[in-house]
Formats: sequence, C-alpha cells, structure tokens
Amino acid sequence: MDLSYGPEYEAFRAEVQKFLIDFKDQAPRGIGGTGRPAAETIHWQKLLIEHGYAARTIPKEYGGYGAEPDILKSRIISEEFTAAQMPGGIANQGVSMFVPTLLELGTEEQKQKWIRPTLNGDIVWCQGYSEPGSGSDLASLQTKGTEDGDDFLVNGQKIWTSTAKSADMMFCLVRTEPDAPKHKGISYLIFPMDTPGIEVRPLVTMTGNAEFNEVFFTDVRVPQNQIIGERGQGWFVANATLGHERGMLGDPNAAGSRLAEITQMMMEETVDGERLMDNPFLRDRLVKLQSRVLTMQYHGMRLLTARVKKESTGVAGLIVKLQGCDLNHDLAALAIDAMGEIGVLYDGSPMERSRGKWQWRYMFDLGLIIGGGTAQIQKNIISERGLDMPREPKPVKPAPADAAKSA
Repeated sequence: MDLSYGPEYEAFRAEVQKFLIDFKDQAPRGIGGTGRPAAETIHWQKLLIEHGYAARTIPKEYGGYGAEPDILKSRIISEEFTAAQMPGGIANQGVSMFVPTLLELGTEEQKQKWIRPTLNGDIVWCQGYSEPGSGSDLASLQTKGTEDGDDFLVNGQKIWTSTAKSADMMFCLVRTEPDAPKHKGISYLIFPMDTPGIEVRPLVTMTGNAEFNEVFFTDVRVPQNQIIGERGQGWFVANATLGHERGMLGDPNAAGSRLAEITQMMMEETVDGERLMDNPFLRDRLVKLQSRVLTMQYHGMRLLTARVKKESTGVAGLIVKLQGCDLNHDLAALAIDAMGEIGVLYDGSPMERSRGKWQWRYMFDLGLIIGGGTAQIQKNIISERGLDMPREPKPVKPAPADAAKSA
C-alpha cells in the first residue's frame, strides 16, 4: 500500500524540511507561557507567516500568507515541525480566537485595523467573559454598559482573565440591553486595557505564577462603535469565539509535539543505567498515549475537511476540547512519573530537567480542564447538543410554604 502523498506534496515536504534546517537557529526557546510574546517569538512568528507556515490561509491584505486551504499541506507542516521539535506559530487569545472571529463577523475596517498587528504578535488580547457569578452560565453575566452620548460606560467585574496584566486590548461581553432576555442583551465590545477605570489584580495559580487575573471596571468609557457584530448580538459572536477557543485548547499538533519531547526524554534519561524507554510499564503508557495523539491528529484532519467544505462539524467538533485537555494533562503526568524523584523538582533545582516545563504544564493543564468550559460542562454539551440526549434535570425548587418550614 502506497501511503505517500504524491510528488507535489513530497516536494512541499522537502521545502518545509529545508526551512527547518536553514532557520533552526532562529527558533525561540523556552516553555512559553500565557503573557506577552518575547522578541524572539515575534521574530519567529513573522518568519513563519512570510513562508506560509503560520496564518497560512489568512488573506494577504490582512497580514496572512494568503494560501488556499489544503488539508495535506497543513498536515505536512504539522508533521515536519513536530518531527524537528520546532515551535509553530503563536497560539493565544488574539491569534487563535479573536482573529478568526473577526474574519467571520468583523467589518472590513476592523479587519484592516486589528488582524495584521495581532498576527504579528504586536498586539496582545485578553478575553473578558467569566464573572464571579457567571462561569458555567455565562449568559447570566452582570457587567453592564449604559449609554452616555456616543459611548458606553462599563461597570462590573471579570475573573479568570488570562493575560490581562500584559494585554493591550480586551474583547469583552457586556450587558447593554438590560430589558432584553439574557442571551439577547449582550454586546461584544473591544477596548484598550489602559482605558481609565480598569483595574487588574493578578490571581496566582498552582504553578506559582499569576496566569489569571481579576479585572474591575469603574465607569470605563467605550465608544459604541467599538463593537463586533450588532448591538445585543454578543452571545452569537461570543459562541463563535468559544468554538475557536476549544480548538486552540485541544490542538492535536501541540499534543504531537509534546509526545515527541517525551519520547526523546525517555530515550535519553536513565535510571540505574537503564533507559526509561526500556522500562516496559513506562513504554506501555507511552504507546497508549501515542495512539490517543494519532487519534486526535486524524480527527483534526476530519474537522479541517469539514471546514474546507463548509460543512457542520457536528458532534465531532464538540469533543475536541475535552479530549485535548485530558490528553495534554496525561502526557505531562507521564513525563513527571517517568523522571521519578527528579520529576518533582522545579524552580531552579540543580537536578531540574527542561527548566521545569513538565511540572508547569502538569499544573497549568489541570487548570485548562476547568477553564474554557469545564470537563463536566463539555460532557453535557456533547450529550445534549451532539447526541440529542435529554437535558440534565434541574433540582426542584421548594414551594414557598416548604421553604418557610425549612427556615
């Protein structure tokens, strides 16, 4: 059986391989993070866009490469970058979530203004969605925008806001139509994070870093024209963004890169003179995870095929975030377990491996199983919307007389 992609695609593969050899010294190093990209990362991003390995299908007039969608070429890029253990393009809330939302629903003026600098890493975005009382039931959010001339005055609070302390801009859900039903009274506003009245308070996580933040708004003045979509239709726009967020959090290419790193580590690290790869228990765990990574990668091709054909991904698109976040956490767990006693060392210990990235990933990925829609919420979405199962029953509220007796 011939599993090659054919002469045209193998020639393209050779081009990608040559790029990775020629420019390997310019690739950024380090474990990354959720803040502002480093200068070397921004340089790498621009280099990838120039050669068509990032922002590949985004039109040139907006700062992308401008190629036609090609599933096999996308797959080849992923395969070769993973095999070479080279980083791909920037994946953050601006590039991976806001840009595709803008391409779908933004005006021409908004696309021209925001997409290019966002793709290049020159503008960093954060997402103002969750609130202390509105997490799983996001549509119950209470941050309000009241009309004041040509502006909205925004008051309220957001929480678990990634990157807020280093972001230039926020895309934010604000209730602008107080008399409308909760899903129809929301608008999707964008504004600079240095606007007067915004206060950011970092939230330290299990990693020891402040990846998340609380954000408070006190009479924050936002022009009414700084809105994506129509006024009061923010829930529709927000769901488009959430779809891209779930794809980012369940990226099979990222899982493939992690698998390659763990495989190399197990080939090189030894315990009592024996390679980790020669330990049958650890090797069995690695092979099981490899099968899950391959499943995710081929599932990703299935989804890409549907998008190119403009077909609904249906239930196939709903499982990505759930599977991807669980898989990444299990990959990090294997890396830590395989290193044994060394696996618990971090924060500059002399015996620390890989600058503690596996420890950071293990703790941070546990948070991602909760963030972006908890695993439990994802399962409900899959069952109810994807499999058309009955909705989960809600607890019966006690009658007024019963409530008085219990008091």
